[in-house]
Amino acid sequence: MTNIVLLVGNLGADPELRTAKGETDIASFSLGTSRVKRDSDGKTYKDASGFTAKDTEWHRVTCFNGLGRIVAQHATKGMLVSVKGRIHNSKWTDKDGVDRYSYEIIADDVQFLTRPKASDDTPAESDAEPAEPELV
Repeated sequence: MTNIVLLVGNLGADPELRTAKGETDIASFSLGTSRVKRDSDGKTYKDASGFTAKDTEWHRVTCFNGLGRIVAQHATKGMLVSVKGRIHNSKWTDKDGVDRYSYEIIADDVQFLTRPKASDDTPAESDAEPAEPELV
């Protein structure tokens, strides 16, 4: 049996990077995916402005080590990304004795479908020194 998920959506916020006790880097971000909203007859639902309405679902995505560092360095809020991974569920009991459940996507691969932000090491074009004219 296989547990594989493939999501394409937009980041809801900049990724957060933290380091666990064993020196494991962990990046987390929220990913919004949308689908067309349908009425009770299964027809596409239009909003008051005449635009096709959409339902958005939010997914929590976690990346580890090298992938986590790359995502944290280059991904920004609003970017379109593709995430391939697996669904991981957790169960715990809260302080009131109620069983709680959460689900997250453990990413194996993240592809940037829009341009990543520029690295801090890369000077912007306006900051770069003008090239010397070549003498012939």
